[in-house]
Amino acid sequence: MKKKRNFLLIIISLIVILLVGYFFLKPQTKDDSNLAITTSPLTRSESLLHTVVQIKIYHKGQEKVMEEAIDYIKEMEKLLSTNLEGSDVYRINHAAGEEAVKVDKRTFTIIKEALKMSEKSDGKFDISIGAVTNLWRIGDDEARLPSDEGIKAALPFINYKNIKIDEEQETVYIEKGMTLELGAISKGYIADGVKSIFEKHHISTAIINLGGNVLVMGTSPNNEKGWNVGVQNPDEVRGDTVGAVHVKNRSVVTSGIYERYLEVDGKTYHHIMNPETGYPVENNISGVTVFTDKSIQGDELSTSLYLLGIEEGMKYIESLDNVEAVFIDKDKGLHISSGLKEKFELKNEDYHIVENE
Repeated sequence: MKKKRNFLLIIISLIVILLVGYFFLKPQTKDDSNLAITTSPLTRSESLLHTVVQIKIYHKGQEKVMEEAIDYIKEMEKLLSTNLEGSDVYRINHAAGEEAVKVDKRTFTIIKEALKMSEKSDGKFDISIGAVTNLWRIGDDEARLPSDEGIKAALPFINYKNIKIDEEQETVYIEKGMTLELGAISKGYIADGVKSIFEKHHISTAIINLGGNVLVMGTSPNNEKGWNVGVQNPDEVRGDTVGAVHVKNRSVVTSGIYERYLEVDGKTYHHIMNPETGYPVENNISGVTVFTDKSIQGDELSTSLYLLGIEEGMKYIESLDNVEAVFIDKDKGLHISSGLKEKFELKNEDYHIVENE
């Protein structure tokens, strides 16, 4: 009996030793050793998506993850290009009126989301605007002022309701004469995709800046209040701001008439087109910045709000959960949604906050 007890004690002792060895002597994994947050980020800048893309990762030893993110952006750019032969959008446009085109799941998701926004905005957001933007080509070396006749001839081909999708087959069909242009939504989707890559690798602190689409992860290593994200000055080049807001885990998307424009005979034509007229939107907005959780939502909203105008746009923003916006009018007035009024810090004396809205 005594020998049996001694044998059991030996077995128990061995189990305890093994457990101690596992918890205290196991080698550190990559997640434990390399993901400490640093104040000196790994930074990468590239000319992609017709803008300057800059990504900052505030963790050490993440060069491979950075490369994966850049490769993903390049892949999406090729997939969604309107001009690259073989891209999904190119194939859809060149099959207009002939056949439905099988597309990549990601392309299908973007188009499906765009159609939802078209319904919500009553057609003010419309990815079939390409029928007109192809005439203007603002932002390209070939930018020009189209004839009024040419614009009127293109207008009947702008109608999101004539974009037919098949969810089971993941195909897209457009009628003859139509042209899809995903520039008003694609950067938001891509920014969210980069964030997903980072989350997969347990990265919690980063800044994803796709030239006007900024997505911040976590909080600043230097400030517990969050990342200090500026609201672009619409009268100056990108980087000059009128004010700022501290945010955590948010997307901040800015659109403005300063971004891309064409000057002809002393008149300036910006790139944000009205699908009803075929001409640039004419109202009192010079810039709008949208704060959302998902960048794709901020991207599509920033365009839609231009077409809604400040009054209707603000009403729409206030009806949405966890979405905020700053409108800048052409008289240098800032119209700030209710959830941001206490957080917004004005930094430019040339501008003023419009009260009593």
